Amino acid sequence: MKPRGRPRKYRIVKKDPKISQFSPRGRPGRPDEIELKMDEFEAIRLADLMGLRQKEAAKSMRISQQTFSRTLKKARKALASAIVDGRIIRIQGGQYVLSTRHDLSHIDAARPQQAGQNISKIT
Repeated sequence: MKPRGRPRKYRIVKKDPKISQFSPRGRPGRPDEIELKMDEFEAIRLADLMGLRQKEAAKSMRISQQTFSRTLKKARKALASAIVDGRIIRIQGGQYVLSTRHDLSHIDAARPQQAGQNISKIT
């Protein structure tokens, strides 16, 4: 089935997470898990850890401020749910490019067909 609407842009992620999974302690059994996509991880890092304004953070990820706001809201909701309900947080997936470069004009030429495909590392 062909995807509907506009194709999603790559999200620029400048830092790989040191740990890709967090598990709660003190909960018997195997807790449920939530997935935090890499662009959501980057939004949390830029806005909450680094203290950037949404407009600056959106520019860093090469997305609109409105898209950044939606991504940040979704990430915060997922984290809150995991903390309150004692779920595992797994950081993975999404449509992103890992990059430390400032000139990323070449990225727009190649877009993946589906989310999670063609994840590249550009240094």
